[in-house]
Amino acid sequence: MTEPLLDVQEKQFWLEKVMAWGQADSPDSQKDISLHLRRLSSYLQQLLTHINNMSSTTESMKRLPFLGQFLGRLCWNTYVTADDTSRGLLFQCLWGLYSQHPSNALERKANQWIRNVLRQLATEEDDAVAQALMKHLGVPSKEYHLKVLRKMVALLQEKVGKSCSTLGDINHRCSCDSILATSEACVPLVTCPEAAPLIGVLLQQPGTCVKAALSENFLDALTSAYSSHGLLLEEQAVVSLWCHSLSSLEEAVLSLLQSVLTNTGSTQHKLEQRVSQSLLPKACAQHYSIFLVVNDIFRSTLIHAEGNECVKSLIQTFTCCFLKEQALLQPQMRVPLKVFFPQTPRSLLIPLLTLPSEIPQEAWQHHLNWLSSSLQRLTEEEEEGDENGSNSTSRGHHKVFESWFLLVQCGHWVQVAVQLLGTKGLENCGPLLWLLTFYYHPTNRGHQRAVQLVRTKEAWNHLRSLLSTSAHPPSVDLLQPLVTLLSPQPKQPSASPLSILSLLVNVAVFSQQPLSESTHILQTVVDRSGLLKEAAYVLSSLELRLNAGSCSSSNTNRVHVRIKALQNTLTHMNAAWSMEPCCEPDAHTL
Repeated sequence: MTEPLLDVQEKQFWLEKVMAWGQADSPDSQKDISLHLRRLSSYLQQLLTHINNMSSTTESMKRLPFLGQFLGRLCWNTYVTADDTSRGLLFQCLWGLYSQHPSNALERKANQWIRNVLRQLATEEDDAVAQALMKHLGVPSKEYHLKVLRKMVALLQEKVGKSCSTLGDINHRCSCDSILATSEACVPLVTCPEAAPLIGVLLQQPGTCVKAALSENFLDALTSAYSSHGLLLEEQAVVSLWCHSLSSLEEAVLSLLQSVLTNTGSTQHKLEQRVSQSLLPKACAQHYSIFLVVNDIFRSTLIHAEGNECVKSLIQTFTCCFLKEQALLQPQMRVPLKVFFPQTPRSLLIPLLTLPSEIPQEAWQHHLNWLSSSLQRLTEEEEEGDENGSNSTSRGHHKVFESWFLLVQCGHWVQVAVQLLGTKGLENCGPLLWLLTFYYHPTNRGHQRAVQLVRTKEAWNHLRSLLSTSAHPPSVDLLQPLVTLLSPQPKQPSASPLSILSLLVNVAVFSQQPLSESTHILQTVVDRSGLLKEAAYVLSSLELRLNAGSCSSSNTNRVHVRIKALQNTLTHMNAAWSMEPCCEPDAHTL
């Protein structure tokens, strides 16, 4: 260590040269630079070797006190930076001096200076000397700066790609230190298309070393640019960004929620497209940690807006897209479903996540009866705990909520239950009616599930009597009880009309009743209850699930014909309503 790091005469020679060259604004200095470029590259390589052998920037500046001035003058010399080799070595020297965790004022100041220099080298500046040099070289200004930027990106990409090679030597700096420095320097470049390859490599860098961290400023800049559509990233780069940045993932989920809640008139098909294009289902299938975050946001949203059917539809559609993406993964890449749903009672997980198309139709009712009885047992245990003041009450509430949440995610089974209730002659319909009521009224306290179950059974019995009535079509008086059940009642818990409305729509679609009579019943009840939008929504959801195959019918053509006819009727009603000067006083929507 007593020997000089570099030849003193050589060092003095180059210091004098860079002082004499200035910014290469004279033909003599430009000629002299051209004559000495090869020798300069050799000297820069020696400097780089010494920098990489130092343990810190502080040590480098202590042993090579001339370094900052020397590199700075060369970086501002546009004739030197126009040379690929010299420019590349200068970049590497700067990166070697960048401190991942600056420990003193010197290192913090050096970091700031290095960022400013790199930004200057990579962006276009209105400099008369630089312009003169570019004209002399015959290189357009834009092309020159793009060339500088691409070269810098290529060099940094190569450096980032190197794995740890100095972990065994505490006197050498880990090569992963450069990852933080590189990501920090990329902050002003995140919207440059030329920097996209480097950004992709940084995001997908495996975290094999604790030092291979990405700058928070870099991640925040990426999140902002991506959310404002100022940055195009490949799919895997986006997924990697979400893995690195929780705030970026949360913003993506909230953006999806906002787009759904502000476009309530969108069809179910458009909703499915929007969910798929968000990339979130694919990311969730590949990384269960992302799924847990997304699911937690959905869970919290559902707690605060459980009556919002748009939120329920989004959650159901998202779960369906997620299951499709998971099925596309190679078997060795799939994670067991129980890892994705750690809070759900294990016995209910697979039965609910199984699609109706994966079970023979003749087994649907048995499957639904089992689901209904299992959920009833959970709710009874919770209610018994409430009465006895048991310490396990909170655990019971948690189980019931998680079971209901999974039922919401797998709403296709609720749709199958209502579809079966819509067919004439179904026996033992009690479990299916309970399941339907539980879906809309999961607890007995604020939701008054017991009261709502009585109403749902009353509506079902009245619908069955209409199917067997001799009056064709039924009179308005015969339909009035349904209208009453769908309307708010004084001094009674507010009704959630969608459970009864779902029964009404499914009877109109799946029963053997003539289409004209089904249309008359639906039109009359919807008109008098003011639930036109809700009826259209239920009908649209049913059509989408039939098309997707999550529920099916033995007579598909007949069912689709009836759906289209009923949709046309509701469309004409909506047109007529929009022409009226005002709505009925008792008309209401969810």
